[in-house]
Amino acid sequence: MSVDAVAAGPVTLDLPATELVEHARTSAGHDLSNRATAYGLAGAFLAAAAALGIFAPAVRGFSPWTALVAVVAYAAVSRVSFEVGNGWVVATQLVVVPMFFALPVRDVPLLVAAGWVLAESPSFLRGLVPLNQLPVYVSSAFYAIGPALVLSLAGARAPRWHDAPVYAGAFAAQFAADFVPSAVWSWRSWGIGPVEHARTMRLSFLVDAALAPVGLAVAISASGSIWGLFAVLPLVGLLHVFAQERQRRLDHALELSHAYRGTAMLLGEVIEADDAYTGSHSRDVVDLVVAVGDRLGLDAQTRRQAELAALLHDVGKVKMPAEIVNKPGKLDPEERALMETHTIVGERMLDTVGGLLGQIGHIVRSCHERWDGTGYPDGLAGEDIPLPARIIAACDAWSAMTTDRSYRPALERVAALVELHAGAATQFDPHVVDALAAVLADAG
Repeated sequence: MSVDAVAAGPVTLDLPATELVEHARTSAGHDLSNRATAYGLAGAFLAAAAALGIFAPAVRGFSPWTALVAVVAYAAVSRVSFEVGNGWVVATQLVVVPMFFALPVRDVPLLVAAGWVLAESPSFLRGLVPLNQLPVYVSSAFYAIGPALVLSLAGARAPRWHDAPVYAGAFAAQFAADFVPSAVWSWRSWGIGPVEHARTMRLSFLVDAALAPVGLAVAISASGSIWGLFAVLPLVGLLHVFAQERQRRLDHALELSHAYRGTAMLLGEVIEADDAYTGSHSRDVVDLVVAVGDRLGLDAQTRRQAELAALLHDVGKVKMPAEIVNKPGKLDPEERALMETHTIVGERMLDTVGGLLGQIGHIVRSCHERWDGTGYPDGLAGEDIPLPARIIAACDAWSAMTTDRSYRPALERVAALVELHAGAATQFDPHVVDALAAVLADAG
């Protein structure tokens, strides 16, 4: 999904991304599924903040009133967010940067945590968010630990552009302090690895990098006064308008996501109604394709395309004469020539639907190509064949070999594996065959 972080620009539908948004929306109101990790991260943050408060020097004092103004300002700005990937991008950089120059650096992380909790307190009080999610919001302030540490070591002083290298180091420390705990949370709670998590954080990092100089400019113009925070309110209001527009666009994208799924399932039911073997066969192939795709490390978008193409790889058969599709025995040359057009017909049908299903039409067209170039309909060979189509071809053949047909009984597992390996480098992609064999071995 392409996202303009500040302006609500065009949204390119990417089902894996919209699913992450939907997951984030749903999980926000649910009880924690991994409380140990949440409480562990919150405890680690509090310990780090306490250590910072003990060992870092307090170069300036502040009144409770000043702290309250900072917490309220932070809470207000944190309510302006953009849904991206598996979380949100917020505009808090506009407030937290001035806070580092208007308040004791060592106290900023705890004030940031208080701001997060205050921002979510209405949701807690209304029961929209369970109280056991409180540790998640406390640990969300972890990112403030990094710059607080760097600025404390550098010696906090009045903000000035001359110290830009120090501020750049503080920003790098912010990103590191944000990435590590959030990566632990994503891995433990959602099974998202560090590399994938880093990809989801790219936009957040870019937004923070863009807003940090603005926050620094506010701090410099306000000469370190906490009242400078009010200078960002008009910009925050504008961002709020853009955020609302973006949310409406994402709502539309989620509706399209469900519509594509429904269309795919409906077409699958049409296939099954027309030919019981083809319908159940397609569902079997889908399971294998997803497992092999995971084994080969497909990215989320390619995996979803492979999954939908596997479900619909025989959709063109609904346009073929039933007497040919269900013929007990081998087809004659004319019948075979007609049957081999079903991939082209399937592509045309999906092109008519358009959208994501239209994007997988070329995969459906290529599902009967062979690695050596002797397949149909285009005689593609090797890596010219789309990878999802190569995966579907091998899984399709395995399912066909191990299923009773009208003209022959199913092969035994060992015999089918021999046939599968015999077709490597001629009919099938050798790497796909190896991955499929490994999946079958794991399944027992």
